[in-house]
Amino acid sequence: MRVILERANLLKSLNHVHRVVERRNTIPILSNVMLTSDGQSLEMKATDLDLEITEATPAQVEQPGGTTVPAHLLYEIVRKLPDGAEVMLRTDEDGNAMSVVAGRSSFRLQCLPQSDFPQLTAGSFTHTFRMDAAALKKLIDKTQFAISTEETRYYLNGIYFHTVETGGKLKLRSVATDGHRLARAEMDAPSGAEGMPGIIIPRKTVSELQKLVDTPDVVVTVELSDTKIRFTIGAVVLTSKLIDGTFPDYQRVIPTGNDKRLVIDRDSFARAVDRVSTVSSERGRAVKLSIADGQLTLTVNNPDSGSATDELPADYDADPMEIGFNAKYLLDVAAQLSGENARFMLADAGSPTLIHDTTDEDTLYVLMPMRV
Repeated sequence: MRVILERANLLKSLNHVHRVVERRNTIPILSNVMLTSDGQSLEMKATDLDLEITEATPAQVEQPGGTTVPAHLLYEIVRKLPDGAEVMLRTDEDGNAMSVVAGRSSFRLQCLPQSDFPQLTAGSFTHTFRMDAAALKKLIDKTQFAISTEETRYYLNGIYFHTVETGGKLKLRSVATDGHRLARAEMDAPSGAEGMPGIIIPRKTVSELQKLVDTPDVVVTVELSDTKIRFTIGAVVLTSKLIDGTFPDYQRVIPTGNDKRLVIDRDSFARAVDRVSTVSSERGRAVKLSIADGQLTLTVNNPDSGSATDELPADYDADPMEIGFNAKYLLDVAAQLSGENARFMLADAGSPTLIHDTTDEDTLYVLMPMRV
């Protein structure tokens, strides 16, 4: 194999694919990226056996071929080459090593045979649809923070994508929860999503996808079945296994009878929570909200270090109440809201609270209270 390509193109593609490769691998080939050249492009592929990413980048192919080389090492080399450099990748006759040459810089990397590289067989997909990258990004961004990191409840370690009929319209909905908080976002379901199975996309796949849907005007092709999902975003193809589990009936935890309405300035609220939580302990990040006519008082008591209070004007005309929340969870939700105000729908100190974005009816958040 012998190819010449622009450093910028090579770096951009390597940046996408090398992130999938785990730093520590018991199987040596999984530390490598597969390079295949033919026609006028160089295709790169990396996998961790659950997730596979491929990307083709324009290249001048002088001799087609393929090999695999250490992914992170190649990325670091290309990253440190000067801007505007032309990079030549050339394998030895015996295929045991590959040279990376740019100007006066030259590197030799050990190769492993292309035939050893595992393929993530996708099988057949049952549903295919297209959607704007911006719409997919919103479904992910608004819910991703609530994904559980508890490995024992593996079925919560991802985002649940499914369709649901509401108000006579079919919606594509994303939901994530860790048992303490829940985030839900939805959009009109794209054509082709009808009858799709409910699927759980793993946390790592969600994280990679988030970085790939940054370009707003791109259309993403989504193919899925009960066990796999594939996203095609321009020249990048991301294929992933899905979490094999049943997502809980999340509708049961979304309260419907909360009638105490609290409206506050989102930015002022987030700043006040951040201020008072400075004295909270790492273990008990509880902040108490005391709500009475037209005023919200935030209080944190930490026996080891002290206490803090802060007051905010609030739109509230129900009975006075006190309720506690984890400060980090309040800040996470506040960061997702795009409107000037946040609307809390409360019941009592022991019941889940609903939080709405006043400018976005397609998202909602549920927070479980804490004892304070």
